[in-house]
Amino acid sequence: MKITVLNGSPKGDLSVTMQYVKFIEKKYPQHNLKKINIASAIKKIEKNGEVFNEIIEEVKTSDGVIWAFPLYYLLVQSGYKRFIELINIRGAENAFKGKYATALSTSIHFFDHTAHNYIHAISDDLDMRYINGFSPEMHDLLKSEGQEGLLVFAENFFSAITNKLKTPKRFLEIKNSSFKYKSGKVTNKIDSNSKRVVVISDGGKEDKNLNAMVDRFRGSFTTPPELVNLNDIDIKGGCLGCCRCGYDNTCVYEGKDGYIDFYRDKVMGADILVFAGVVVDRYLSSDWKRFFDRSFFMGHTPTMKNKQVGFVISGPLSQVPNITEIFNGFMECESANIAGFITDECEDSNDIDAHLDSLAEHLVRFAKADYVSPATFLGVGGRKIFRDDIWGKLRFPFVADHKYYKKHGYFDFPHKKDWAGRIKSKVLVLLTKIPQIRKEIYINKIKDEMVKPFMKVVEKADGPASSK
Repeated sequence: MKITVLNGSPKGDLSVTMQYVKFIEKKYPQHNLKKINIASAIKKIEKNGEVFNEIIEEVKTSDGVIWAFPLYYLLVQSGYKRFIELINIRGAENAFKGKYATALSTSIHFFDHTAHNYIHAISDDLDMRYINGFSPEMHDLLKSEGQEGLLVFAENFFSAITNKLKTPKRFLEIKNSSFKYKSGKVTNKIDSNSKRVVVISDGGKEDKNLNAMVDRFRGSFTTPPELVNLNDIDIKGGCLGCCRCGYDNTCVYEGKDGYIDFYRDKVMGADILVFAGVVVDRYLSSDWKRFFDRSFFMGHTPTMKNKQVGFVISGPLSQVPNITEIFNGFMECESANIAGFITDECEDSNDIDAHLDSLAEHLVRFAKADYVSPATFLGVGGRKIFRDDIWGKLRFPFVADHKYYKKHGYFDFPHKKDWAGRIKSKVLVLLTKIPQIRKEIYINKIKDEMVKPFMKVVEKADGPASSK
């Protein structure tokens, strides 16, 4: 059978992900795996209609499609995202309809689930027959267990096509709205309290709701925040995955376009950031994806630490919960605080005005208090993945990351701290081996003892908190 492999790596054939594909190809020579570089050739694909059409013809004549890609900022690389947009823009959806599809990604398991959710949803939108994907840690191919798992995955995919298995859709079709937002007057404007507020949008002339929401939000302040449009920034291309920045955060694009200066000034220099965009397929636009991808010149260091962040989004955000999952996780790992997501979904202009005013107030209040909400599993788990890998196998090439993590105490391994707690636990474990003591602790003591330290804090607390 013929399988079209759409390669989402900007490194083309020189990609870890493609070594997995080539391993499958070598083990199943009876199948024709047609590999097409998408992310590395996206400029050519976008400019040359014939090149795009040739790819679509390959898909048409295939029995199945493998979306093969490395993880880039909790999703696929921006060029790959742009190709998916072009499928819809150029009306090529029918080429994918009814084809069997799966996803093969490589990563360090940092939010690979959101990338797979995205590809699965895109496949459902294209009316493809999606078979569960494969998401190994990038080094798994070097191990016999990883190779065995890869072959089971491949065999299952080929078998599903051969036997024409029926597959259920997991993601519902998105229903778009024709609602037109009209902003009202601002009655009580907010003082930013000398905090630098920067709004970044990718709104074009056609994005009337988004532009109006951004204007209304900026109008909520006594001094309108600075507005930057991504379309006005000189960005030559997407992240190349070259890792040249790993040593000292020097990007291959340094001095060649305006992105790095813009990012250091407008993003890293702001106290409050508001990102504004339109839902495009199952994310924001590929321009936004490129924005986040290119920020990798700072590696895995948190460039938005302690900043207040808000999102103003036009479109069916609640129908694509994967988007909020991505941004919540990303900002938690950045140690930033999300003050809210505002959309035009409620289809009530007065309510949207009120929501935008509330967002402005929350952002300023939290910024004055230097508040960052405690991280959930998304942030805690993500940070630990970075911590472990930067300490270990990614110490090289990410030398700059390792220096930052070491300097700022990010290598907070449990065995290096809390000796008192560990000794206490060991003593208690030994004591519980004695039946009478074990019974006394688990039946009569454990609930009270767990709460005691917290009760002491409450007892020592002073009077009512002062309102700020």
